[in-house]
Amino acid sequence: MIEERIRLGGLDAIAVGERETARVVAVVLHGFQMEPSDLSPFAHSMQAPAWFLFPEAPLAAAGRGRAWWHIDVRSRDEALKKGPRDFAPQHPPDLPEARARLAAFVTAVRASLPGKRLVVAGFSQGGMLACDTFLRDNLPVDALALLSASRIAFDEWTPYLDRLRGLPVMVSHGDGDADLAFSAGEALRDFLTSAGARVTWVPFSGGHEIPLVVWRSLRKFLLAT
Repeated sequence: MIEERIRLGGLDAIAVGERETARVVAVVLHGFQMEPSDLSPFAHSMQAPAWFLFPEAPLAAAGRGRAWWHIDVRSRDEALKKGPRDFAPQHPPDLPEARARLAAFVTAVRASLPGKRLVVAGFSQGGMLACDTFLRDNLPVDALALLSASRIAFDEWTPYLDRLRGLPVMVSHGDGDADLAFSAGEALRDFLTSAGARVTWVPFSGGHEIPLVVWRSLRKFLLAT
């Protein structure tokens, strides 16, 4: 499969696949302290008829990689001593800017390939951003895939529930996730289901990761979108 570095909507990205012959476009957002190259190799092995785009988050993360919004690593480590977290009550100051960045990228993708089905997927912080942006900015996508994620700024989501009705959404989470609690994934699943989304739930035995079973489920989800 073809792999190249491109720039769309103000963000650098790794693109994998044949854009003109692809049946679906898949925008995949990496998590905190990650880079697009951490996930892009999986697009080659999935052998899906998709054009994969892995945008790079705009902020440098402490330690390594990138971030969609700042997270204080010391505060995070202290919080994790109490156990896995649920981001539902958090309101990161950088979240509105992150939403604007993602919305601009998706708008540019839509303009470059009009008529193609578009799925936005995200792992961890990327999944939180994908769901929040879809709701708050009415992101023009055909499906979401939220991998080991959680709700965020949840008290502000209520006015936008109707946007989820009938939307295909894949949600995956590991039952041993030591970063984002399995219960946070279940709460995200339950919220989406109650709002009328068509939820595909993919629990797995494992931690804060994207195992093979999730990649296989994502491939199947893309083909069905």
